[in-house]
Amino acid sequence: MPLVGLPSLVRKPVSEPASASRPIRRHARLIAAVVSRLAVALRVRTLSMRALGLFALVALTTFLVACSGNLPKGNEPGSEPGPGVVPVAPVSQSGTATMNLYLLTLVIAVIVFVIVEGLLLLITLRFRRKAGDETLPKQTHGSNPLEILWTIIPAVTVTALFIGAFITLNEEEAQAATPNLTIDVTGFQWQWTFEYPDQGLKLTGSGREGPVMGLPVNETVHIRLHAADVIHSFYVPQFLYKKDVVPGRTNEFDVVVQQAGTFAGQCAEFCGIGHADMHFTVQAMERSDFDNWVTQQQQHASAPPASQAAPPPGAQTVQVSSVSVTAGFSPNSLTAAANQPWSVQMTNQDPAVPHNFSIHKANPDGSDWLAPVNADGGGTATYNPPPLAAGDYQFFCSLHPNMVGTLHVQ
Repeated sequence: MPLVGLPSLVRKPVSEPASASRPIRRHARLIAAVVSRLAVALRVRTLSMRALGLFALVALTTFLVACSGNLPKGNEPGSEPGPGVVPVAPVSQSGTATMNLYLLTLVIAVIVFVIVEGLLLLITLRFRRKAGDETLPKQTHGSNPLEILWTIIPAVTVTALFIGAFITLNEEEAQAATPNLTIDVTGFQWQWTFEYPDQGLKLTGSGREGPVMGLPVNETVHIRLHAADVIHSFYVPQFLYKKDVVPGRTNEFDVVVQQAGTFAGQCAEFCGIGHADMHFTVQAMERSDFDNWVTQQQQHASAPPASQAAPPPGAQTVQVSSVSVTAGFSPNSLTAAANQPWSVQMTNQDPAVPHNFSIHKANPDGSDWLAPVNADGGGTATYNPPPLAAGDYQFFCSLHPNMVGTLHVQ
């Protein structure tokens, strides 16, 4: 049987008249409402102050971290300190134009950020709901002056950025009718070849060092980009300029380096497993120093290194062919006599990409013996590695480290 009278007995004990309990409950509810309002107000204020403090801390930390960077001037990609608020210090005319556009964009972005975030904070803190607010404030529905204002400001901002970008792009892409120097750059997996057609020079890098591109300062240098296999990207951070190297297409640009020095370059387009090793160096110098550099390179090219000289009489000759980056060497297993002079005659069957013959841990000090020259596409090369102790070694192409084979010395 349900206890119908139990709730009333719980709410109103028989020893206390109902009329006396009503004022007490009313006061209790009023006190509870006031306390609840105060708690909510304090909680909102506390949360607002915490949010503001957290935002200020994050903004200050970000600003200090961004400003702590130095302008990198090193010649090894990735070894220089990271840039701060601004990019690396430009050393070319086009790089200076890019920097000016960046600074213009940065100033506009900072102004917009300060205005927008300032208004958000002001509205959030000044016009938030307070304790005792029971009605909405005056609402504004539509305002022609405001709508015109926030239409004109973005339009002017975007127009200024468009004009600045248009002027900078035209300045960077302009090409001289008669440049002082022309260089043909060929990117291949995973190195570079720099060819100076007027000087009769052709420089191909090997290993992680890559070739050196010599340039005269304050002169117009025309660079033509070619790709032998896949898409690469020619990038010198201090130029503040990057251009893709696309197979079947010649991309061209002019550069005027205004500061003598040595600057790092690299491929900025992932092109395979050896992409990280596609480095090169730009060496900018005065015209007289550049002429001397060209003469030294020409003399070096005309005098083959000792390891390219004819092998001693009676030395063993090993024949090998480089097929392609993916197919490797043929054969991929060679045999040589221990502690005896020997030579390698390599035929490059790859029609477009150079290769070479190097040996891991073949030098007396245990370091790698690296080929002094490359065999151009469709060409040949002769190598004279040092005599080796008995054992198994790994030979490889220093341009394409994935091309490996086994050398049995016995």
